[in-house]
Amino acid sequence: MSLKSVRQLTAAVLAATIVVGGSACVPLKSHQGYVIDPDLVNSVQAGTDNRQSVLAVLGKPSFTSQFNEGDWYYISREARNYAFNNPKVRDQVTIRISFDQKGVVSAVRRSGVEQVASISPSTRITPTLGKKRSFFDELFGNIGTVGAIGGGGGGGGPRGSSGPNGSGAP
Repeated sequence: MSLKSVRQLTAAVLAATIVVGGSACVPLKSHQGYVIDPDLVNSVQAGTDNRQSVLAVLGKPSFTSQFNEGDWYYISREARNYAFNNPKVRDQVTIRISFDQKGVVSAVRRSGVEQVASISPSTRITPTLGKKRSFFDELFGNIGTVGAIGGGGGGGGPRGSSGPNGSGAP
């Protein structure tokens, strides 16, 4: 290979590395949930619409309230993340439609990203009751216990009897 072709190959590899490395820094945008049409949402009026008309205009809700079925929720979320990082919520709109006992809309409320809860799970190990076992105890701990008396294997007692006192009687 000539010096010129080695330089061209090096330049091509460097350019490919820059392109691939630079694409990892481009944010990925995602939309989750209901696609909100402001005109349709504004057309739902308290006191005039009922469950059937809301279902016809807005469609099936994202979820309904669990206890009294008096509220329907429509949730739309925009998130963004870089490469392999966890997504971060950029915008969220929650539309809560409340119904009275007769099924007529009693209120339409909107809320935003302020209701998004950010939690960080603990990375510590959860303590449990019992014996601490090492890796090798876990790996080789059952050797010799299968089939042993009192070890959880076997056929019930001496000479294969299955009675409660080992006599063969039920």
